[in-house]
Amino acid sequence: MEKVKIVLPGIENLHVLDTYLSNGGFNSAKKAFSLTPDEIIDEVKKSGLRGRGGAAFSTGLKWSFMPKTTDKPKYLCVNGDESEPGSFKDREVFEKNPHQLIEGILIACYAIGAKTAYIYIRGEYHKWIKLMQKALDDAYAKGYVGEQMKQTFGTDFYCDIHIHKGAGAYICGEESSLMNSIEGKRGYPRIKPPFPAQNGLWGNPTTINNVETIANVPKIIENGWEWFANIGAPKHPGTILIGISGHVNKPGVYELPTGVLLTELIYDIAGGVPGNKKIKMVIPGGSSMPPLRGDQIEGVRMDAESLKEAGSAIGTAGVMVMDEDTDILKVLARITKFYYHESCGQCTPCREGTGWMLKTLNRMIEGNATSKDLDLLIDVANNIEGNTICALGDAAAWPVKFTIQRFRKELEEYVKPEVDLPIHNKVHSMRGTKVPLDKIKR
Repeated sequence: MEKVKIVLPGIENLHVLDTYLSNGGFNSAKKAFSLTPDEIIDEVKKSGLRGRGGAAFSTGLKWSFMPKTTDKPKYLCVNGDESEPGSFKDREVFEKNPHQLIEGILIACYAIGAKTAYIYIRGEYHKWIKLMQKALDDAYAKGYVGEQMKQTFGTDFYCDIHIHKGAGAYICGEESSLMNSIEGKRGYPRIKPPFPAQNGLWGNPTTINNVETIANVPKIIENGWEWFANIGAPKHPGTILIGISGHVNKPGVYELPTGVLLTELIYDIAGGVPGNKKIKMVIPGGSSMPPLRGDQIEGVRMDAESLKEAGSAIGTAGVMVMDEDTDILKVLARITKFYYHESCGQCTPCREGTGWMLKTLNRMIEGNATSKDLDLLIDVANNIEGNTICALGDAAAWPVKFTIQRFRKELEEYVKPEVDLPIHNKVHSMRGTKVPLDKIKR
């Protein structure tokens, strides 16, 4: 396998500004400032760089949505909220290569015409906020950020970067809630359209990118779009930070070319499953993505197209592996509890539906559910999916819906069969209702 590293090159002390500079740091920004913004956007667009935050949307195309003729200030938001269970990759950039992120922000701001950028970091990330702030302070002191950039790079362009600490709400990882949070408002998602490029922070044009996405940009400018486009999967090129956890011998964050086989990732790179047990379930992109059965992962690759074809999605590339002894019902209940707790409550289907799903799953764990409850869960999930302002409603519904579809036989062991009421129970018989077998008095 090709061992190219773009975001985490493994250079010792690369988080120190002098080390970053001695390894060619900020040369890409200098090169970018000699190009026009349209040339940079075109370079990023042709590279095929797709967002690493979950949607896998074209980064260059997203930048091109920013209006070119406007008197309003423009903003860049860099999303480092990273709240979803199974997702823990961006912290590696904050800790090991923060200056490449800063350089990527400078280039992105120049390309879209923004003079202010916000790095939104999950509030519980105390260590990584501190490290990122130190890197930013050092960059300011040496004139690589702020007004001193004019002297450092010999350009009229400059921009300021601020770190914004989130308060630990999952919903603030959604782009419009993130903007509300920066504005000091409650983290509620906004109805779209209008989209952020038209109506973002304080009503001004705004672009939102993930941390890892922006950290790729300096190397694209340095090496050219052809170099990047030839790494990894053709339609989803580059490398990707994969955070693998669960039942593997070597969990962690690995930077690999996109398109790596899931089986190669689990068995060769992450050391296989402890005790050589069989794999029961793999969630490939964070807890909100549809899970795959162990017998579905053969030949599946870690890129957007391959995972979509397999019936899942790449999400944040947070791979969660579960062995044959895993209690699927308890896993599903735990995931659902997270989404019930984190639902912002603005949309009724999500606010009420996540609670209904959790209660039903707990009823199954307690042994008080019937086979009808499995269909009820899918019905509730279907009524959440696509019926909320933001996609986090889908994030709550998908694990329930697809786990039942793919592990139904196992889950049926937790429920009791239903039978028609005996004839003597005329009231229930007239209503056509059913009751669990053990509730019927014979």
